[in-house]
Amino acid sequence: MQEISVLLICGSLRKPSMNRKLLSEALRLLGPADGTFADIRFPLYDGDIETSEGIPDAVGTLAEQIEKADAIIIGCPEYNASFSGVLKNALDWVSRLKGNPWLGKPVAIVSAAGGRAGGARSQSAFRLAMNPFRARVLPGPEVLVASAGQAFDDEGRLKDERYIKALETLMSDLRGAAGR
Repeated sequence: MQEISVLLICGSLRKPSMNRKLLSEALRLLGPADGTFADIRFPLYDGDIETSEGIPDAVGTLAEQIEKADAIIIGCPEYNASFSGVLKNALDWVSRLKGNPWLGKPVAIVSAAGGRAGGARSQSAFRLAMNPFRARVLPGPEVLVASAGQAFDDEGRLKDERYIKALETLMSDLRGAAGR
């Protein structure tokens, strides 16, 4: 199996984030890959900032990372029945650059949430937000880790075989999409 480059984008900024753990698991189950976690700690999008100061360098870095990656995995937490503001902010900033680094890029979305639906609403909303970018967002299997606080062992590995199997299948599909 050939090594691929993967960009991991976590929609939660907390270091002990369940979505960050899920992204690490996804990378492990993907097989040979060079994985990089993106930094999406940008100022809130504001046209006045863009006009007076320009687009932050960190936004350009993210766009370059998206462009260079063979595939992208996004950890999409659920905040108030939708995806996080930091993910939306990152999409908004990147959209202000010339070109579209997302175009045709294979993207897998995974979610870990405290509730029993595992982030289903956040994934649905995020998929809709990705439409204008024309990325190749994989349709499934949906990886929706419910009761995420109890879903990982002490090493950060998923405990439930159903989640592991779904994540393995999604990562296999992502690897296949990256090869096309």
